Amino acid sequence: MPVEKNIEEIEDENVALGDRINMAHSSSMVTYGRGKGIVTSTGMKTEVGKIANMINQVENTETPLQRRLNSLGKTLGIACLVICIVIFLIGIAYGKDIIQMFMTAVSLAVAAIPEGLAAVSTIVLAIGMQKMAKKNAIVKKLPAVETLGSASVICSDKTGTLTQNKMTVKKLFYNHKTYDLEDAEKNELQTKIVYANMLCNDTKIAEDRELTGDPTETALIDMGFKLGFDKETIDQNPRKNELPFDSERKLMTTVNKVGDKYVVYTKGGVDELLARCINYEDADGIKENLEEYKQEIYKQNEEMARNALRVLASAYKIMDHIPEDEEMKQIENGLTFIGMCGMIDPPRVEVKEAVQKCKNAGIKTVMITGDHRITAIAIAKELGILENEDEAITGQDVENMTDEELTKNIRKYSVYARVSPEHKVRIVKAWKANGEVVAMTGDRCK
Repeated sequence: MPVEKNIEEIEDENVALGDRINMAHSSSMVTYGRGKGIVTSTGMKTEVGKIANMINQVENTETPLQRRLNSLGKTLGIACLVICIVIFLIGIAYGKDIIQMFMTAVSLAVAAIPEGLAAVSTIVLAIGMQKMAKKNAIVKKLPAVETLGSASVICSDKTGTLTQNKMTVKKLFYNHKTYDLEDAEKNELQTKIVYANMLCNDTKIAEDRELTGDPTETALIDMGFKLGFDKETIDQNPRKNELPFDSERKLMTTVNKVGDKYVVYTKGGVDELLARCINYEDADGIKENLEEYKQEIYKQNEEMARNALRVLASAYKIMDHIPEDEEMKQIENGLTFIGMCGMIDPPRVEVKEAVQKCKNAGIKTVMITGDHRITAIAIAKELGILENEDEAITGQDVENMTDEELTKNIRKYSVYARVSPEHKVRIVKAWKANGEVVAMTGDRCK
């Protein structure tokens, strides 16, 4: 998702890479806006350059199979040498010709060494590669087939690997209650929330309902579809004016013609929106005691946030005319609060079962992500990766540990949040230092 950048000074000297929002990194794409910047690093000194440098410095390590074959080869070699010497000495003791016994010993050594071992192991690995290909897993190098089977720790990225990489509305709050989306009470208030989030929205909808746009906004359109609304909801209530989303206001507003009225719909951050509201609406109609209701709203907002949900609030007001541009400057005042949506990038359906299978096989699953700790914990708990929140640490915690401390304590942790690329390398090395065979998976892995 796009990340908004600003020029505010960051006081913390040890701020995580993902939180350096006043820095624009090399190879990033600008999706909106313009500005000037000061170049602080170039080439291999940039954050992307550091990643390239780490990749170049990775040492090739032997796979478990290679180590075992090497060990077997040495053992066989020593055994053959000892036996050949013994036979040579016995032959000499019995008075045999030295040259003849030497040739006999050499012949025995040649016969005893398994020349076909390399060919047999290659064939076995090739068969394994074929079997994995039938399971839609393409293996680039033959030794990796056996190494995957020896893995005792799987380190996985979160977004797009453990999760669907698709924002989805999970909770709705209105009429004094928080609902799961599939259980939300169908009434006039729910319709108003859907209208507010579908009409105050810039998502492009194709004929086959394919959605294009900001992930947050596409999630709101998808919510409307799930609740029984369709593209006609937008087409039949055309937009007449708008105030685009602004990072300072943290709000977006549109004016739509709904029937014979003009309705102002606003969505955005909970605090920012409530500051513009003068009342609220529940099943009994519009109420004026908004200050009392705010306590309930904030409580539900905090509860959603604890479950790693991103929360957007919505409000509206009705007008009898299309507001002019001058009037639009104050259009977001005097609103009626109607509700909130809580959304998250949900876990993949098949992942929870896969994690459980790994547990049953004695394989530890570890989540390494650049996301915030609270989000990582919520997803990890749902997937069964984490049981106790003490098992989760941040990249800053990793930064504060020496390599020796990290190696000593690595088994205590199952979730690493807000990490940078170099932290991933250190985490994997620490697990390997504990004698584990580590697999790393994710859409950003090399």
